[in-house]
Order: sequence, then structure tokens, then C-alpha cells
Amino acid sequence: MTIAALILAGGQGSRLGYVDKAFLTLNDRPLIALLLERLAPQVDTIAISANGDAARFAAWPLPVLPDPPEHARKGPLAGLAAGLAWADQSGAATLLTIPVDTPFAPLNLRAALSPAPAVACHGGRQHHLVAHWPVAFRPALEQFLSVPSPYRVRDALDLCAARPVDFPGPFDPFLNINTPADLAAARAIAKQAK
Repeated sequence: MTIAALILAGGQGSRLGYVDKAFLTLNDRPLIALLLERLAPQVDTIAISANGDAARFAAWPLPVLPDPPEHARKGPLAGLAAGLAWADQSGAATLLTIPVDTPFAPLNLRAALSPAPAVACHGGRQHHLVAHWPVAFRPALEQFLSVPSPYRVRDALDLCAARPVDFPGPFDPFLNINTPADLAAARAIAKQAK
């Protein structure tokens, strides 16, 4: 069974001064490179969800998927819609999603989140965007996005009946880098792991 992955790189990085988080560095390497290193062995094909100039990702020869115009300003679910459409065209049965600012993604992510639908948790906290979606969920997501709502990822996970999967460990492997404090914490973890 073909499994695709989508790296969600569409966030604005507002709490970090509007930086492109894909290019923040840990141990002198961009976050996107660190995530790809961990993700690529686990899946069959990968795309990047991002708006703006796709050429900034030229160092990584992967499809760059902008949000569909009909889902503009609907947050990460717009990226998911584009990802499911791409995965469907690629012949994949499921799509694994993960934010670009999650550099410590477990090496057993695919295995632990299979079968889809499933969503990652750590210490009682659900990480909505670290999820494994059936491509067959696409029509239901399109319907969900066609009706005005807050467009919460949590609601889409409920709609597809995603089961929570706990990832135990001494630190949260899904640490998101949203603030300077998060970046400092991630750099400290990365230094220890060296």
C-alpha cells in the first residue's frame, strides 16, 4: 500500500517575527532537511504544502502544493485538501501529515499511526496536524470545507474518526517551534542528541 506524506510549511511564523520556519536551523541544518531525513525512509512519496514562491524549496526536488483557491484562508485544512488531492493522483491510499517545525518526528511515526485514520499524542496532548489520513476522506473534507465554520483540524479528525496514538518519551517528539522559547528548547534537545 502506497503511503504519501505532506510537510505542512504554510504557517506564517508570526510569533517568530514572520520567519519561514522551514529554514530555521538546529545544529546548522534547516528544519525541513531534518524532518525530511526522518520522514523519507518511512513513506513512498513526499510533498510540501506551502504558499508563495515554490522556488525557495528548490534544494529539495519535491512537489510544492499551494492552497486551493477555493479554500484560501481556511488554515491548515486547505493544505490537507491539496495534499489529499495530490496523494489521490499519486495512487496513494493514505496521507501522513506533519508540520515543518516538528524536527524530532519519531522514526516509527508511520508504523505507529497505521492504519489510518490516526492522530499523534504525547503526555495527554493531541497534536492535530501529526496525523494519518485515508485518501478516501477527501470528499468528506471537501464537504466540510464548503460550509462556513472555524475550520478546525480537530473537527476534521473527529469527522474521520481518527484514533489517538500515544508516543511516550522523556520529551515531546512533536514539539512545535512557534516562539523563541520553543526554538531555544529545540536547540537544547538537538544539542543533547548530537
